[in-house]
Amino acid sequence: MKNMSTELKLSIGQHSDKGRKESNQDFHGVCIPKEPQLSAKGVAVALADGISSSDFGSVASESAVGGFLEDYYCTSDAWSVKTSALRVLGATNSWLYSQTQQSQGRYDKDRGYVCTFSALVIKSTTAHVFHVGDGRVCLLRDGTLEQLTNDHRVFVTRDESYLSRALGINPQLDIDYRTQPIEKGDVFLLTTDGVHEHVSPSFIVDAIVCHGGDLESAARAIIDTALRQGSPDNLTIQLLRVDQLPAGEIGEIRHQLSELPLPPLLEPRMTFDGYTIVREVHGSSRSHIYLAVDGESGARVIVKIPSIDLGGDPAYLESFLMEEWIARRIDSVHVLKAVPQTRKRNYLYVVTEFIEGQTLAQWMIDNPKPDLETVRGIIDQIAKGLQAFHRLEMLHQDLRPENIMIDGAGTVKLIDFGSTRVAGIVEAANRNERNQMAGTLQYAAPEYFLWEDGSTRSDLFSLGVIAYQMLTGRFPYGTGVAKCRTRAEQNKLKYASALVFGREIPVWVDGALKKAIHLNPEKRYAEISEFVYDLRHPNRAFQTNRPPPLIERNPLVFWKSLSLLLAILLLVLLGTHPWLR
Repeated sequence: MKNMSTELKLSIGQHSDKGRKESNQDFHGVCIPKEPQLSAKGVAVALADGISSSDFGSVASESAVGGFLEDYYCTSDAWSVKTSALRVLGATNSWLYSQTQQSQGRYDKDRGYVCTFSALVIKSTTAHVFHVGDGRVCLLRDGTLEQLTNDHRVFVTRDESYLSRALGINPQLDIDYRTQPIEKGDVFLLTTDGVHEHVSPSFIVDAIVCHGGDLESAARAIIDTALRQGSPDNLTIQLLRVDQLPAGEIGEIRHQLSELPLPPLLEPRMTFDGYTIVREVHGSSRSHIYLAVDGESGARVIVKIPSIDLGGDPAYLESFLMEEWIARRIDSVHVLKAVPQTRKRNYLYVVTEFIEGQTLAQWMIDNPKPDLETVRGIIDQIAKGLQAFHRLEMLHQDLRPENIMIDGAGTVKLIDFGSTRVAGIVEAANRNERNQMAGTLQYAAPEYFLWEDGSTRSDLFSLGVIAYQMLTGRFPYGTGVAKCRTRAEQNKLKYASALVFGREIPVWVDGALKKAIHLNPEKRYAEISEFVYDLRHPNRAFQTNRPPPLIERNPLVFWKSLSLLLAILLLVLLGTHPWLR
């Protein structure tokens, strides 16, 4: 059975009252999903306050909260909380602003579709706070109440003020975001200004403590007191207490790890979970890969089982299962696809499509001197596969010729996602697991050797090295990158121009390669598409008729030539000036 003690557990208490207003323009909501979304996306709490001067304030607040709680869970599991929430809120803001432009709010923003908005997403052991307006998000810990947000209200006089930021005011959304590590027993509070402007922080703390575990009663008591203190506005409060922290793994994968045993080694003609094993394709200390035939569909597939020797390593098994998890979520002709699961599995393994072809590594052996246009075509397809990863906030992190397949039709596909970094899952992972060395030494970006986190530019570096290797048969920095463990050591490395190896390569192509594999990630292309474009179109910045200096193209020849010239000069001096003898 699944160990439920490792799940995130929260208690919720909330209350809202129209107060002295004719109607309540506040809107609030909470969503606590079941697994696997609980681990993948977390718990979301949202609160909005429509501006009282507008007839559409309640529509704005209800649309903001309802849209956020629904659409946030429709975003990709691979996205980080920040990306998911900001994408949703950006779309909501655009809709509200467009409605405002079609109403009286076009001439007077105080009469538009405008509301304040605060949201809290708790995922794993981190709270993510999103805020715009004069609502508040606070944290009660160890008897101390801390405000986590800033009030976006500007006071002209003591009695006159206006909102400087809110949803629906401007076409671009400027929203505050911060993260907060959480602890068991933490209580988070979301309040509208009708509450926190009329009760003191000390009273809020006392009310929560006095009502013990009954957060609903505490919420009502706080609002009742704010009303008695003369609050003229709508009043809403949400209380959320952390009762139990999760272990930190993503739920879907944890479920498989806890439920399924390791499979035995497979043999040809053996029937395994409905698959007939044809032959072993590849075996290593980390996994065994087999060609098999699906008994239901008759399709040829790849069945990959984990190493028995590593069966006791949870981190390895999680990484192993992540490959299929990733393959199911990326929809690209240039990325290995997972085979849909149509029947119950009895063991721990992954199934993907079978690609009949060869690796890029073997292709490069068979084609040691490919023409430039062929290289461009292959790099372009690899780039499209990487872009499919990056759109979902994933980094491949192990791009190398052995992990790239070319099928019989010439289609290039990325495979092997064991090192892939998924932003949405990194948030749920233990923090001490975030900076592990990624990739294969010859193709890994320099920043990985400094134990820094990678970025899309790290994958670009690997792509650039592959392009360079296809054109020259060599590596741009030799084996130097893997030997450098400090930035100072890396700065001593010199790029070996691709023009010195006798290939017919335009100068501007060499310039594109040099920029793509710059040792400093900030000096590489910002986007992979820029690199692909520059491989086909002359970039003026790289166009020059002058070849690189001899000392860069061939340092050995440079120093030999210099030594010869100095020797000749010395002989001349000795011949013309006998007194030097």
